[in-house]
Formats: sequence, C-alpha cells, structure tokens
Amino acid sequence: MSEVNAVINQETPRTDLQEELANASVSLWKDVVRRFFHHKLAVIGLVVLIIIALSAIFAPLVAPHDPAFIDEYNRFAIPNAEHIMGTDELGRDVFSRLIYGGRISLSVAALATLVTVFVGTFLGSLAGYYGGWVDNIIMRLADVFFTLPLLFFVLILAILMGPGMRTIILSIGLLSWMTPARLIRGSLLSLRKMEFIEAALAIGVKPSRIIMKHMIPNSLAPLIVQGTLDVANVILIESSLSFLGYGIQPPASSWGTMLSGAQNYMLNAWWLAFWPGMMILITVLAVNFIGDGLRDALDPKLKQ
Repeated sequence: MSEVNAVINQETPRTDLQEELANASVSLWKDVVRRFFHHKLAVIGLVVLIIIALSAIFAPLVAPHDPAFIDEYNRFAIPNAEHIMGTDELGRDVFSRLIYGGRISLSVAALATLVTVFVGTFLGSLAGYYGGWVDNIIMRLADVFFTLPLLFFVLILAILMGPGMRTIILSIGLLSWMTPARLIRGSLLSLRKMEFIEAALAIGVKPSRIIMKHMIPNSLAPLIVQGTLDVANVILIESSLSFLGYGIQPPASSWGTMLSGAQNYMLNAWWLAFWPGMMILITVLAVNFIGDGLRDALDPKLKQ
C-alpha cells in the first residue's frame, strides 16, 4: 500500500505540471487573440478578407450573372442597376467576373504561400538545427536568391514552363523561400541550446522528432506573420504576370487577367480597369493590416 501511495505521490507533481503548462499555453493564445482584436485596422482587414473569401467561395450564389455569358448587344455598358459594375468588351458582367476571379487570385496566393513556407521551413530547419557547413550552404544559397529580382525570374520561368496557375504557384514558392528559412533558422539556433532540447537528445529522441514536435511549434509566431505578408505579395505578383499575359490564361480569369483585358479600353471604359484594380488594392491592404495585427499580438516585446 505504501508503494502505491509513493507512486501516486510521484505522479501527482507531473500531472500538476502538465496542467500548469497547458493552462499557460491557453492563456498565451487568449492574450494573443485579445491583442489582435484590439488592433482596429487588423479587425477591419480580417472582416474585409472574410467577406471577399466567402464571396469567392460561394460565387454561384453571390454573382448575379454567368461570368462567361456574352451579350453582344450590351457591350461596354456603364454601371447600372442590372450590371452594377458595368459590362466588358464582350458584354460580360464585370461584377460576376470579379467574384469568380477572386477564386483564382486567392487560391494562387494561398497555395504559393504554402509552398513558400514549406520550402523555407524545411531548409531553415536544416540550417538551424545542424549548423556548420549545412547552415553555410543554405544561407549562402539564400543570399544568392535574395539578389534575384523575383518578378523577373518568375516571368522567365512562366515563359519557359508555360503560363498557368501551376507555374505561378511553383515558381513563386521556389523563389521566395528565403525569408521563412531565415526566420526558422534564427529561432532554431536559439532553441537548440535550451535545456529541454538537450534533455530530449540525451534520452535518444530523433532529431526529426525534436524539430517537428518542439522546435517548429515554438517558431510559429514569426512564420505566421511572414505568411500573411507573403499572401499580399503573391497577389501582386500574380496580377502583374497576368497583366503581362504570362499568368492565368483565358477562359479562366483572375483580377490580373481582367486588368490585362482592360488595358486597351481604359480611356473609354474606365470601369474595366477600376474595379479589379480596387479589388487588388483592398485585398492587399486587408492582408497587410492582418499581418500588422498578428505581428503586434505575437511580439512578446510589446507585453508590459
């Protein structure tokens, strides 16, 4: 009986410690959420982005017209009650095309950012954990990639590989990994010397498990902030490529392709370029506001 009591007494502190750590983690994230929602511009940006994303997801319910329907008798109609943003050179409803175009623009931005973060996290983890010659090679490679003008080389890859959604996602993701890699590397270099990491190594935990279970989760804050900013950057790059004719190709449409199609009619049909341009501007501002709010909420230096 005494042995059972001893075991219980030995396990109780461990359970209390686990509960304390769990409560501390919950309290931390509650504090992050509270700080974020105290950032007025971030909340406005979040609401705007949610509205745009939901409109794109439920485009068949939101769009009043078929975006591909051609009405030759209603070409270049100015904004009116039936077509609130007017029609284009083929008589297609601009508002409906804008809603459906958001699907592609936002999808490209999200997927390209995921590729960027994945590649950056993988290479940054290798550099931060192993250090030495592995770190030197990856960081020198990052320095080389930082010198490359991103839009120019994405354009070259689009020419070589052929324009399209997959080309944009892969080219941006494989050419933009440097900043996430540096963020992860910096975090891992500091975490590598922590006692709990050394204890895990001492009991034989595999490096891959240490990185995935302990190091990367403790490095998520700067990565989340950078990811939101990358989304805005990708939207601008995709729009620029599509405007130049090397992005999303017809009959598919994005906000960039709408701008590209409007460039010959800007003087006579201002609304063709105005609305997609405004949508790009509003979305990029919304994402940047969210990024600023996350940065302020997750930055421990701001805690008083």
